[in-house]
Amino acid sequence: MLSRRQFGAAAAAGLVAGGRALAAADSIVGGVRVGVQTFSFRALDRRGDGDGDLTAVVARAVADAGLGECELFAPHAEPRFGPPAPLGGIAPAELQPALARGRDALRQWRLSTSLDHFRTIRRTFEAAGVAIYAYNLSINDSFSDAEIDRAFEMARAVGASVLSSSSTLSVTRRVAPFAERHGVTFAVHNGVRVGDPDAAGSTASLDAATQISPRVRLNFDIGHYTAANLDPVAFLRDRLDRITHLHVKDRRRNNGEHVAWDTGDTPIREVLALLKARRAPVVAMIEYEYAGARSPVEEVRACYDYIRKSLA
Repeated sequence: MLSRRQFGAAAAAGLVAGGRALAAADSIVGGVRVGVQTFSFRALDRRGDGDGDLTAVVARAVADAGLGECELFAPHAEPRFGPPAPLGGIAPAELQPALARGRDALRQWRLSTSLDHFRTIRRTFEAAGVAIYAYNLSINDSFSDAEIDRAFEMARAVGASVLSSSSTLSVTRRVAPFAERHGVTFAVHNGVRVGDPDAAGSTASLDAATQISPRVRLNFDIGHYTAANLDPVAFLRDRLDRITHLHVKDRRRNNGEHVAWDTGDTPIREVLALLKARRAPVVAMIEYEYAGARSPVEEVRACYDYIRKSLA
């Protein structure tokens, strides 16, 4: 196995083909591929000049946490225009014009920016010994067809084989032909809205999503599924072939809060044991969302240690 330093030198020299497989081998535990959602490093804030270029910092954070594979959170690859969207998605009236202008500016940036920007991001991660398995850009009704098409081009440019998205079923039906044309899997991320048949939350809606197209699969969040008072182990037992990757986190039932691992209701150990027993090619992505006392890198490293002990 190449060390990260060897991998980075080889990548810089143009000697590594199939970099994803080589880097990912760095964080395989008991046959289970382990990575991290770079949203876990959201506390590494943007630089004051507003250009939003966090990619080198985030790539190093993934490597420093001991991981060789990641799901890249789109805001780590894109600039931010205007104020950040409020939590919960409900903005006060006085903020809405600025948010709308920022949304339009971001759309134009996506459509006009050279794909070389994203190819450079791929090289930055490869030089750190990190492979980008999935690109996380959530597509909603505000996206134009051109913007959806561009999302898949961006995913391919960063080296991802999966575009993950918190999307409704109606949006997924619209997106599926783009996934088929680009040869990139569209992975729907589940939430906790089990009462809305168009939301990807209930067992029935998730099953319906994967029937839309062979290119539609699931980015299955075991924490959210638990918070929706559902059993992720039971769901996965018969559906591992429909899953691209997991978001591994701990939450409490009844739409409860995110908590430190092993203090909530999510059966993390049981899920990991299932992946190991079935030798499933599903990537277990750490998603650090609880309020930790240490740095994001230290918290992600602690989560990774938990996985290694669980799979020992």
